[in-house]
Amino acid sequence: MKRADDYADYLQLDKLLSAQQTFSEPPHHDEMLFIIQHQTSELWMKLVIHEMRAAMAFIRDDQLEACFKIMSRIKHIQTQLLNQWSVLATLTPSEYAQFRHVLGSASGFQSPQYRMIEFLMGNKSERMLKMHEGKPTEHAELEAALNAPSIYDEFLRYLSRKGMPIPASHTERDWSKPYEQSDEITAAFCTIYENPQKHWDDYEMCEKLVDIEEAFTLWRFRHMKTVERVIGYKQGTGGTAGVSYLQRIVAQQFFPELWHVRTNIKDVTPHE
Repeated sequence: MKRADDYADYLQLDKLLSAQQTFSEPPHHDEMLFIIQHQTSELWMKLVIHEMRAAMAFIRDDQLEACFKIMSRIKHIQTQLLNQWSVLATLTPSEYAQFRHVLGSASGFQSPQYRMIEFLMGNKSERMLKMHEGKPTEHAELEAALNAPSIYDEFLRYLSRKGMPIPASHTERDWSKPYEQSDEITAAFCTIYENPQKHWDDYEMCEKLVDIEEAFTLWRFRHMKTVERVIGYKQGTGGTAGVSYLQRIVAQQFFPELWHVRTNIKDVTPHE
């Protein structure tokens, strides 16, 4: 069995700590912050993908309880990603303006791992693949995720196998297409939420999914406010509309019926 010689060898710190190469000339002090912020975010996103794929495998194998710790871990990772924005928010507009030009057209919008997380959570868009065509390996991985069920799709298929009335249109479909909300699925979730003791594992999984969507939405909101604080309403380096684009995507939902069910649940009238 291969063993590491020491701590630095095990973590490959020589590679990790030499990856922070600044482009500004002379080097601007705050560019290091910007690079490390985004590199560490990519490491956390790598772990989110790793954990989410494991959770999806358990769902496919009808082992829902095995997902719960994984889903909790994903939520805690997302908390780390959310809290990082407070560090980047210390970057003032005038400081960023002094090295923003070295980014060229580079933008977090182009992150293949961010796109992978969106695909795994169900925000599918074939159009988004085009920006990755120049990198065949990442394009192939994203294309495979685009054409496969999301974590929400896998959960709906699990519920269908258990006998819940999930329409066939949502258990076998073209997975590359955007998800369409279903009143029938909302009704199925009402059954679960109105009888949690009878459907405890299903109920718990529903709430775990809500946890990760809420955390993702909060991350998007914090991203938007940090961008607004640092560059105002300038166009994004990747060509997006910047803050106005980020404002629009904050409102997107991944698991719509899990939010709609809260309106439809019947209130319980206490016995007199």
